[in-house]
Amino acid sequence: QVQLGQSGGGSVQTGGSLRLSCAAAGATLSINAMGWYRQAPGKQRELVARITSGGSTNYADSVKGRFTISRDNAQNAVYLQMISLKPEDTGVYYCNAESGDAGGRRWDYWGQGTQVTVSS
Repeated sequence: QVQLGQSGGGSVQTGGSLRLSCAAAGATLSINAMGWYRQAPGKQRELVARITSGGSTNYADSVKGRFTISRDNAQNAVYLQMISLKPEDTGVYYCNAESGDAGGRRWDYWGQGTQVTVSS
């Protein structure tokens, strides 16, 4: 089992910046990748950014150049630095951890979610 605790988020105006943090505890050695998802009202949860244990990253097209995901493997933490925020970035942001075993089984763990609100 992996437990994820999130912090950060809040309300900013367009163009502002925020930083999200997520710390993992428990079976952290099983984590292969961590990432951030968001869910806007009335919409499906979508991937924002993801980073593997080796440091490879991928981003949603809508956030490329504005958001940066980073990971501290020693601290079992992942961060999302968000700049140039837009109203369409508003939503609940969830930390995610992907873990698996040698048999190919995979588990997804989720943080509690944190609200990000960007006003125009």
